[in-house]
This record gives sequence, C-alpha cells and structure tokens, in this order.
Amino acid sequence: MFLGVDGGGTKTAFCLIDSSGTVRARALGEGVYYFADHATGGVDHVTRILARGIEAVTRTAGITPADIHHAFLGLPGYGEVPGDVDALDAAPARVLGHQRYASDNDMICGWAGSLGAADGINVISGTGSMAYGERQGRGVRTGGWSELFSDEGSAYWIAARALNIFSRMSDGRLSEGPLAQLLRRHLKLTSDLEVIDVVLNRWQGHRSEIAALTPLVVEAARAGDTEADAVLAEAGRELALLVDSARRGLGFTPDETVPVSYSGGVFRSARVLDAFAAALRAGAAGYELRRPLFEPVVGAAIYAAKLAGRPLGAAAMSALRSSADVTPVESGDGDA
Repeated sequence: MFLGVDGGGTKTAFCLIDSSGTVRARALGEGVYYFADHATGGVDHVTRILARGIEAVTRTAGITPADIHHAFLGLPGYGEVPGDVDALDAAPARVLGHQRYASDNDMICGWAGSLGAADGINVISGTGSMAYGERQGRGVRTGGWSELFSDEGSAYWIAARALNIFSRMSDGRLSEGPLAQLLRRHLKLTSDLEVIDVVLNRWQGHRSEIAALTPLVVEAARAGDTEADAVLAEAGRELALLVDSARRGLGFTPDETVPVSYSGGVFRSARVLDAFAAALRAGAAGYELRRPLFEPVVGAAIYAAKLAGRPLGAAAMSALRSSADVTPVESGDGDA
C-alpha cells in the first residue's frame, strides 16, 4: 500500500493505492497550510489534519497505518521556513507509527501526477504559482516566491491585476470594459471606491479571497474585454518563463525535448493554456507539452511507490488511470 497526501491551503487530499494500480481509498480534509495557523498550533495543526485523513483512508481500505509500505506527504510551505523543516518531517511519524515516509513541498505532487513521476517539468498555477521538475533524480524548483512580490501567472497575480484595471477603468484612465461591471456585480459595490473596503478591510487582503476573482477575469475576456484578455495571455507567458528557468536549472541540453505538463485551476482557462503553449513553441528550446496524467494526490501516491523502490509498472499505471476517479470521502470536519 502506498499513501499520497497533497496538502493545500483550503483542502488536503489523501489517496491510498496498491501495487496493482488500484485506488483503495481516498479522503478530503481541511487545509494544512500551517503558516496561517501558527497562533493556534502551527505544526500541530498539520498533525491533526494528517491524523484525520490517514484514519479515514485506512478505515475505508480496512488496514492500519502499519500496513502502509511508504507514504509521500506534499505540504504547502515546506522548506520555506528552514527552522520548521525538522518539525514538519517528524509530524507524520506521530500518525503513521513508522518512518516509511517522506515529506516535501506539495509542488512535487503536481509534477508526479502530471508526468507520472517521470523526468520533465510541471508548472503549478493555482492561488500561487511555481514550476518543479526532475532529471536523473535531481529536482529543481523555480518561482513561488509569495504573492507579495512573485507568483507570476497565478490566480492571485491575475486577480490583483484585474483590480488594478478596475481602478483605472473607474477613473477613466482606461476605457471601461465588461470586467468593471462584472466586478461591481460580484462584489455588490454601492460605489466603486467600496472595493477598497472589501479587499483591504473585509477580506484583510487574504490571498485566497483575492485569487477567487480570477474566474471573473476569464468571463470578462470571453465577453470581449481586451484588458482582461491581455492579463490572461501574459499569465501564460509568465508560466512558460518558469519552465525555461527550470529547464536551465536541471541541465537539459539544447537538443533534448523536455516533457512539460501543468496543474492548478488557472489552467482551466483556455486562454492561459493557449498562451502558455504558444510561448513554449516560440522559444528556441524543444518541449513536448502533455496533458496531465493524474491529479496531484494520485501523483503523491505514485511518488511514494517510487521512493520505496517499487515504482508502478506500465500495467499498474494503466490500471490506475481507470481507478483514479474513485469518489473521496470527507475526513473529520474538513471543508471538502
């Protein structure tokens, strides 16, 4: 049995698979982004969420944590505060009761899922953005420097630019397009200036609240808003730059064709995906853009098998494609 955990800011997914490629159990729980929870437990919050999710999948599969051969736990923020790494590394043992696991940043889940844990590069664009790739056992991360001054091409980045466009449209510095009315209606503004109160006071500048405006930008672009369309196209190009930087970091030679895939909600926008693909094609380097094979949590379980020295073979991977859509159950009081 191999356990994959894909931690996130709003939800954490758990997936248990066996060596034949059968999904034995899945679960969803609340977010495990511990930075936001330092005041009420910090890393202890991580342990609580892991305990609920692991209990849920093992109960469903009819096993105990001792029956899990290996686990991989992708945790948001892992590695970004060096002083917390030891505590994060130790947390799963308190739940599993053994040391057959590895923890790292959740970006690895996206790569392992999209490319089946094969050499290549994956770009994540959800609330934040980053790229992660592996080549011959070595991994490289680019991007993901936080929404305050990075995360180019992410939902937060797109939405922040949309709010700027709204302010300029309201002032008359830009001609008003569909985006302005969509934001007014969605935010229920009594005046345009009320957007300041909504974003800064009511939302306290919270990144997930701001990022959640991105579907309005996509809708505005479809309605003919040229400013919104330009932001989405720029997002795609920024995400392609992350791929180029990861390629250089991994040491791929100029004549190698590098597999590339993607994960995260921003790629649901055809405009972003098309601009991303066009930017990859326009560069001098060779890339093969692939549709994601699996979602990140399944990738985490695949990676657990690889770390255990028992990687899934072709037949098992094919079977996993058929069984990976098993409906997850909620764990504890999660917000799934």
